[in-house]
Amino acid sequence: MENWSLAQNEFINSDNTANLGLTLQILNSNKTTPMLVINEDGSLGSHNNVDDTKIKDSLYVKKLILKFKEENKPIPVKLGNIIVSTIYYGNSPLLNKLKYYPLALLLIVFLFGAVIFFFYSSNKNATQNKLWSGMAKETAHQIGTPLSSLIGWTELLKTENVNPDYIVEIEKDVERLKTITERFSKIGSLPTLKETDIIKETIESYDYLKARSSKLIDFELIIPEGEIPVNLNKQLYSWVIENLVKNAIDAMKGRGKLSVEISQLENNVKVSISDTGKGISKKNFNKIFEPGFTTKKRGWGLGLSLTKRIIEDFHNGKIKVLESEKEKGSTIQINLKRAH
Repeated sequence: MENWSLAQNEFINSDNTANLGLTLQILNSNKTTPMLVINEDGSLGSHNNVDDTKIKDSLYVKKLILKFKEENKPIPVKLGNIIVSTIYYGNSPLLNKLKYYPLALLLIVFLFGAVIFFFYSSNKNATQNKLWSGMAKETAHQIGTPLSSLIGWTELLKTENVNPDYIVEIEKDVERLKTITERFSKIGSLPTLKETDIIKETIESYDYLKARSSKLIDFELIIPEGEIPVNLNKQLYSWVIENLVKNAIDAMKGRGKLSVEISQLENNVKVSISDTGKGISKKNFNKIFEPGFTTKKRGWGLGLSLTKRIIEDFHNGKIKVLESEKEKGSTIQINLKRAH
């Protein structure tokens, strides 16, 4: 634009137009830079790279002049020492594009880095999941051998003069071991859901844990009459109830009141586990379901994260901390869909 203004000065100050070939070529070559040539009396000059239909609007011209002033310093055109016109010009379309090219390049680099990170993270998680799944299945396989032996010994005890109540309790524990084995064998594979009475399944898990927990805990079970069919995997659902009840007992340090309540609202079935323990701070309502998060001195922080995965990923339900108050207790609620 400085060269263009010099050519404009040369054109105005020259007395011989025959030798202005290069000057005219420079003046006619600039077709892309938006500019306005404003004469000293305020009228428009002859060279204006602006839309002809809009340039007739004086208000538009004033706004354009202000915009050009912000982008570049105006260049005066002089006849001798007298300013005869002023060139106002903005950035060319190419220059505007070049301004954003570094940002676009940074965005591309960022996206490329994000893709690499996501691929690496996904690959790492997949490898870890395969490892944990393999270990879980191997554990289930290893438990199977002594479990079969225990079943045989139980049958042998029935032929001896042994108190039948003892055998009943041993059989319950053997069944529990079977359930645990089935749970571990299902890790890493998609579980099968069957229409099941959630009340019956909850009672079975509840009764088993109640019989093997501290007598200082006041257990309460609140359930509606009849049946409530829900698509469940029995082994995984009992694992959920077991984890939540055990966490509640730990929170109460083996003394307090534990309540399990089942309610139904239209097609939603809610299972609430309440305790009178130490409570959960509000900032940790979501954190307690994250893998590795624990407030216990001895704990891996996997129980509630596993519970969340079983309910939300496998049963398409929801689990959340419904309410909690420091030193007064907490309520965790499971929300599942009723089977039609």
